[in-house]
Amino acid sequence: MEAKLYIDGLMEKARVAQKELAGYSQEELDAIVKILAKTVYDNAEDLAEMAIKETRMGVYEDKVAKNRGKSKTIWHNIKDKKTVGIIGRDLEKNLIKVAKPIGVIGAVTPTTNPIVTPMCNAMFAVKGGNSIIVAPHPRSKKCSFETIARVEIAIAKAGIRYPKNAIQVISETSIEATNLLMSSVDVVLATGGMAMVRAAYSSGKPSYGVGAGNVQVILDRDIDYNDATLKIINGRKFDNGIICSGEQTVIAPADKYDEVIKALQNNGAFYVEDEETVEKFRTTIFVDGHMNKDVVGQSVQTIAKMAGVAVPEEAKVILLKSKGAGAIDDLSKEKMCPVLSAYTYETFDEALEIAQTNLDLEGKGHTAAIHSNNMKHIELAGQHLTISRLVVNAPSSTTAGGSFFNGFAPTTTLGCGTWGNNIISENLDYKHLINISNIGLVREDVIAPTDEEIWK
Repeated sequence: MEAKLYIDGLMEKARVAQKELAGYSQEELDAIVKILAKTVYDNAEDLAEMAIKETRMGVYEDKVAKNRGKSKTIWHNIKDKKTVGIIGRDLEKNLIKVAKPIGVIGAVTPTTNPIVTPMCNAMFAVKGGNSIIVAPHPRSKKCSFETIARVEIAIAKAGIRYPKNAIQVISETSIEATNLLMSSVDVVLATGGMAMVRAAYSSGKPSYGVGAGNVQVILDRDIDYNDATLKIINGRKFDNGIICSGEQTVIAPADKYDEVIKALQNNGAFYVEDEETVEKFRTTIFVDGHMNKDVVGQSVQTIAKMAGVAVPEEAKVILLKSKGAGAIDDLSKEKMCPVLSAYTYETFDEALEIAQTNLDLEGKGHTAAIHSNNMKHIELAGQHLTISRLVVNAPSSTTAGGSFFNGFAPTTTLGCGTWGNNIISENLDYKHLINISNIGLVREDVIAPTDEEIWK
């Protein structure tokens, strides 16, 4: 009863704020959204430090880079987009498109991304004239709350128009409060573990959830292996591997395997192929087939110590030779830590089969990566793998969620399509948080085709 009264109170304030936001101009909404992003950019170090201390996972320098990178790429992508009033005219179809707010957004955010996910969700919500209530993970509620508190201070200093309670964060976190929120709002954004995403789908409200990641990485022949493996390692080690779009495997040509392994080692991989040592890591990372929560976001050295294996201090990632694809080996699953598993293939079709087998085990619909100069192979991977994104010749971890150097929408929530039990197979964007009314005018110059023309 206490939780219900609390959520009802937040909802009442959110409704009042949203009603006011609905009357704002595009310029007024964008002014708030810009400050949301700029506050995280300007406070990147402090917020990163808070996140590290509270969640006890990740890498400070990478969280600083994430705070700065996501804030500026998301703002750059949406700042000129229209979300108020008439946003488009299709002259060919004689349609006029009118954008309207959805209402109150409920955003459930993960402990792995406690700063930029609330920021991103709030930016998309306010951009469309919606208010938002953020339900942070209990282990990250302080830094998520502080993020929005600093945003509101910045808004007040700027003297811009802003309705109180347009962005709220649940401070009394509990499963009951989160479930009540999801059943009360107009749309749910669920970013996190599958249990929470399933709860969002069961809330009775439209929901944007995300599937599990397990990014398969194929290395083609005739590429620069030093360049490719450097990108793979940089992606895998970023924030100690807690990014859902982080590289999970190295699928390499059998005849080039030694060359690939040497390149990986030269770039900082600690490679293990003897099964006894691999098993020590395997049973440390997975307990009864499930990822050990104690390894999530931890360093190479911490994981190695837990496994009872000595690794060089300078090692950036752990690379383990797998027993085989799919259910044969738990290492074929997602590993939310700086660990990769390695596989070999003879033909490119076999590489695709290994990748798909691992995706079928976990991560179907999310993302894969390929390092190749063969456009035929790149397109084959895109055509045959059940993925929503294929990252080409770049670190997946830091680019699948949008970058200045690719066409993916910058975001912190990556849809996985029906393969991953999601409604979208693209990156969540501002456009998913607006309703559009279509005005259909008569197309007077159109001559209807005859039945003969239609069926010929």
